[in-house]
Amino acid sequence: MTLSKEEKRALVTYRMQKAYNTVTEAEDNAKSGHWTLAANRLYYALYYAASALLLSQGFIAHTHAGVIRIIGLEFVVKGILTKEDGRLFSRLFEMRQGGDYDDFLEWTEEDVAPYFEKVVVLIRKLEGLIVI
Repeated sequence: MTLSKEEKRALVTYRMQKAYNTVTEAEDNAKSGHWTLAANRLYYALYYAASALLLSQGFIAHTHAGVIRIIGLEFVVKGILTKEDGRLFSRLFEMRQGGDYDDFLEWTEEDVAPYFEKVVVLIRKLEGLIVI
């Protein structure tokens, strides 16, 4: 599928707004004590921002692992993002996977709360790399 410049801009803008809205969803879930769901939403917030960045720069990923891999190869390895940024994205992916698929796993406030600020910082960093 080939997008016009206007369509690409609209989709990137939509994905970034979705990223910020998803952080709000994570905060709402945390306030309700739903920490596993909060971790899920934090991961997805990063995922939406990362996919916006990749789209803006012409990269195509068909899976979550593909998005993480391209972020690693094109942005972390090249020093545009830090290794810590890459680890944060990977860690939240693991937390999301565990929360969604592992029996008897429930994330706690202690597990999830430290990631809120880090996620917002990384989303802003990803947004700053977007070029349309």
